[in-house]
Amino acid sequence: MLKKLLTFFLAAYTALAFAAVDANKATSAELTEVKGIGPATATRIIDARKQGPFKNWDDLIARVKGIAPTSAGKLSEGGLTVNGQTFKPSANQSATKPKATAPDPSPAKPAQTTGKKPEKM
Repeated sequence: MLKKLLTFFLAAYTALAFAAVDANKATSAELTEVKGIGPATATRIIDARKQGPFKNWDDLIARVKGIAPTSAGKLSEGGLTVNGQTFKPSANQSATKPKATAPDPSPAKPAQTTGKKPEKM
């Protein structure tokens, strides 16, 4: 019986620890509990919210400096929501953009010899 009771309280604590924090309703303290949001970002979210509630994630990304699609995905995984919705990247924006590979600008180096000087004839 004690194990069941302990398991119940542990499950309840876990659920509270991962409770969603809505960007339109959260206080500064609640926002800073989300992994990736510090006091400065929480202040920017609250200041942008004074102009009106965020309509969706795209609105939050556009209005809050420092939040891009990549960080929005991470914040959503940390428990942040906008109007109860988690972040889902649209077709033209990706949470993780693939890195373009640039060609190597350095010319090919000649093969190294064993360090011996060539013999003179």
